[in-house]
Amino acid sequence: MRHFLCILEDVTRKLWHNAALSNYRGESFTHADVAAEMARFHVLFGQIGIHRGDKIAIAARNSAQWATAFLASATYHAVAVPILADFTADNIRHLVNHSESVLLFTDKQHWNEMREEQLPLVKAVIDVDDFTCMYAANKDVRRAFDSLDDAYCLAFPTGLAPEMIHYACDDLDELVVINYTSGTTGEPKGIMLSARSISSNICYSHQNIPVCLGDQSISMLPLAHMYGLTIEFLYAFLGGANVYFLTQIPSPSVLMKAIADIRPFILITVPLVLEKIVKNKVIPVLHKPVIRLLTHIPLVNRIIYHRIHESVMSAFGGRVSAIPLGGAALNADVEKVLRKLRIPYTVGYGMTECGPLIGFEHASRFVFGSCGKVVDGMQIRVDSANPCKVVGELQVKGDHVMLGYYRNEVATRASFTDDGWFRTGDLGVIDKHGNIFIKGRSKCMILTSNGQNIYPEEIESRINDIPIVSESLVLERNNSLVALVALQHDKLQTIDVKVILKKLLADINSVLPSYCRISKIEIVRDGFVHTPKHSIKRCMYK
Repeated sequence: MRHFLCILEDVTRKLWHNAALSNYRGESFTHADVAAEMARFHVLFGQIGIHRGDKIAIAARNSAQWATAFLASATYHAVAVPILADFTADNIRHLVNHSESVLLFTDKQHWNEMREEQLPLVKAVIDVDDFTCMYAANKDVRRAFDSLDDAYCLAFPTGLAPEMIHYACDDLDELVVINYTSGTTGEPKGIMLSARSISSNICYSHQNIPVCLGDQSISMLPLAHMYGLTIEFLYAFLGGANVYFLTQIPSPSVLMKAIADIRPFILITVPLVLEKIVKNKVIPVLHKPVIRLLTHIPLVNRIIYHRIHESVMSAFGGRVSAIPLGGAALNADVEKVLRKLRIPYTVGYGMTECGPLIGFEHASRFVFGSCGKVVDGMQIRVDSANPCKVVGELQVKGDHVMLGYYRNEVATRASFTDDGWFRTGDLGVIDKHGNIFIKGRSKCMILTSNGQNIYPEEIESRINDIPIVSESLVLERNNSLVALVALQHDKLQTIDVKVILKKLLADINSVLPSYCRISKIEIVRDGFVHTPKHSIKRCMYK
C-alpha cells in the first residue's frame, strides 16, 4: 500500500500541465494550478499559526475549490473536517466547535447566517469560491492575507516547478479526516480516519478499476461523505483523471446532460439514481407489447437487449466501463433488468467508519443480490452460529477501520467487540464463496412477540417493485406492521387513493409470509425526507 500523498506527488509531477479539477460549465484547473494554490495555502497556514494536526473545516457544496482546500489541508498535515453544506448554520457552527477547528472554508451564504463570536477557536473564515478572507480573528491574521502574494513570491521566487513537489508521507497512522455523518447538536460522532484507511481504499480501487491517462470522471455525491470524497474524487483524481464537479444538486435531466457532456470512464453513484433511470427510461420500453413479444423469441431477444444496452451506455456518455453502486440496496427488479442488458454494474458495501469500502466485486464476477466480497486489507465475519445461513451482525477489522469517534470514548468503546472487531450494525450472511448478502440494519430489525425477526428492508424491496411505488418505509406500530408509501408523482393525480390502497395492501401481502404482512398502508404525498446518501431518514417516521 502506498500513502495517498506519495501518489499525489507522482501524479502532480507527471501530469503538471494536464487538466485535474473542473467545475461543470465553469473553471478548469491543471495539476500545476492546484499545486500552486496548495503551496499558497501552506504559506498562509504557516503565517497565521496553523500547525500539523490542527483541524480545518470545509462546509460548502462540491467544487474544484472545495477539493483544493481539502488537498491543501491534507498535504500540510492538518486534519480536514468535511461538513455537509445541507446542514443548518447552527449545525455547522456546532461541528466546527466540536471538532476544535481553527480554520473554516465556507461560502458567503452560510457565513452570513453565522456569528463570529460563536466560533471562538477559528482564526479565519475563507470563502471557498474565491479563497478571499471573510473573517480574520485579529490584525495579524488579516495582515497575513493581505501580504500573501508577497510571502508566496518570497517562498518561491522563481515560481513553483514539478521537481519542487514533495509531500511528507511517512506516517500511515496519522489522522487525516474527521467526518461527521450527522449535524446533531447533541453528542455528534466525528469519525476519525487515518492515512492508512484512505490510502488502502484508493490503492484497492486503482488495482480493481484502473484509471487511464485522459479519463474524465464526474463527482455528484457530497464530498462531505467518504464515498464522495474517497471514491468519486480522490480515487479518480489520484489515478490521473480530470474530475468534474457538479456544483449544485442536479435534476435528473441536468445530470444526464452532464454525463453526456463529460463522458466519464466510470459512473460512481447510489442505487436511487440508476433506479430512476431504469424505471423511467428502460422498463417502459421493455414493457411495450411488441418488445415484450420479441424478447420471448430466441436470438431476436439478444438483438433487442443489445440495442437497448447500446442506447443506455450511449446515454452514459459511451465511455463508461464500470458502474459501482453503494450506500443502499439495489431494487431487485432493476437489478434483473441490468443483468439482462449486460450493464457493467456492481453493488459495493461500505460505511463511513471504513473510509468507506468493505465489500466489492468486479462486474464480471458480481453475484446477483450480493454486495461483493470483502476487499483487500480487510477481514469480515458474521456473528452467528452458521454464517452462511443464519443472519448475524457483520463485523470487520483491518486497514480501513476508523481510529475511533472524536472526543467520544463511550461511543468508540461500544462500536468494537472485546476482541477488536468493529460492529457494523448491519445484518447479513456470507456464502461459501465469500459473497456478502445484507439483510438489514440491526437497529431497524423488528422482533415480533412470537420471536420472529423481521427485516423491514426486505419487505420494502418487494413494495418498491410495484410500478406506481417510488419508495417505501415499513415500521412497527402497536405490534402491527405499517407501510408508508410514496407514489410516482405523475400517478398521484390520476388514481383513486382508497382503491389503490386496497389493491396495494392485497398485492403486498400476497407475497409475504403471514408473520410479516402489512396491516395498513399510508401514502406519503410529499415524498420522504432523505439523508445525503439518498436513503430515507427513518428517524423522522414513527
